[in-house]
Amino acid sequence: MNEEISSDSEGESPAPRRTEEEEQEELEETAQEKKLRLAKLYLEQLRQQEDEKAEAREFEEDQVAGRLKEDLLEQRGRLQKSVAKEVQAPAPGDMRVLRGHQLSVTCLVITPDDSAVFSAAKDCSIIKWSVESGRKLHVIPRAKKGAEGQLPGHSSHVLCMAISSDGKYLASGDRSKLILIWEASSCRHLHTFTGHRDAVSGLAFRRGTHQLYSTSHDHSVKVWDVAENSYVETLFGHQDAVAALDALSRECCVTAGGRDGTVRVWKIPEESQLVFYGHQGSIDSIQLINEEHMVSAADDGSLALWGLAKKRPLALRREAHGLRGEPGLEQPFWVSAVAALLNTDLVASGSHSGCVRLWRCGEGFRQLDPLCDIPLVGFVNSLKFSSAGDFLVAGVGQEHRLGRWWRIREARNSVCIIPLRRAPRPPAAGS
Repeated sequence: MNEEISSDSEGESPAPRRTEEEEQEELEETAQEKKLRLAKLYLEQLRQQEDEKAEAREFEEDQVAGRLKEDLLEQRGRLQKSVAKEVQAPAPGDMRVLRGHQLSVTCLVITPDDSAVFSAAKDCSIIKWSVESGRKLHVIPRAKKGAEGQLPGHSSHVLCMAISSDGKYLASGDRSKLILIWEASSCRHLHTFTGHRDAVSGLAFRRGTHQLYSTSHDHSVKVWDVAENSYVETLFGHQDAVAALDALSRECCVTAGGRDGTVRVWKIPEESQLVFYGHQGSIDSIQLINEEHMVSAADDGSLALWGLAKKRPLALRREAHGLRGEPGLEQPFWVSAVAALLNTDLVASGSHSGCVRLWRCGEGFRQLDPLCDIPLVGFVNSLKFSSAGDFLVAGVGQEHRLGRWWRIREARNSVCIIPLRRAPRPPAAGS
């Protein structure tokens, strides 16, 4: 056995050491092949650069394809960009409060370039604010009834406003059945539309046009051509005072029917309407998310997501702002305002519960999940997102915009600009 082991160990003996001459030969050979090695290295770098360029071209093509897909989805009214998961609640110190109205703010709009905010109130005044500085750019004061030679203005509560998508015209409606048209840049009065038989409660311009839709407590929807200062037509269908209205690019508008319990989509050319049911209380606010989906809110405390293809809500959130009152006698907080960031999954709602609540719409708008609460004391009577989605504006008052059922004395009649911070996106794989 010992002999066999020794023979095996002899067979596995290490290779003999290389001589200095062999090492020298290798060094000389490496020097000779240096040019070849460098050439190969250069070719490899060129190949890597070409690969990177190809990846960049592919990325650009993907981006173009993505933009084309977004445009197509937007035209079809089905675009839903996912931004809600990135939004973070602002620090209380970051919110700005603009004070100028003597009574509760009832409505507001943001200019298309996000540079200014128009607010209106129960004091019958309209104020144009600079978003950057927070200063007043212009004030349209209350007009006294019957006084001659005075500047144009409203003599009763302003309930609604709208601004055209090119930023040229501002429209405002009041309890005195009037719609006033203003030049948005200078706040110069241009025209007054009459025709409604009760308070004007909702206004919206069709995007890309100067066609104006209005609705009223007289149950009707009217169409106007602002560029021509002309009345177009009247549509009927609601059985009670209409509370709110919205429109986008299509030749149609949506309305919240208040106590008649319906949401309606009005197809203007066909003079037809679609009727939707889902809330149990008065439906007081409505906003289109895209051309095919909308969100509405009611005084029964519910928030609903709708698709135009279905007559019942795709998602319904009851007690969206919680309950108030003594144990056993609780009632839901009214949802008094709602806003949607166009073509995204981000929605905001307001009440007098002490906060503005941000929501995320689930895939296909079939779910509504709370994101965060932004503390705000008072009745939130109006909410609007900026076009870029980097801030939210709230119109706050001591009273509800349509009545005096409660009064929150500690609230301030003001416009609140709420910055929306975005969480940084995680780096893409391979970056």
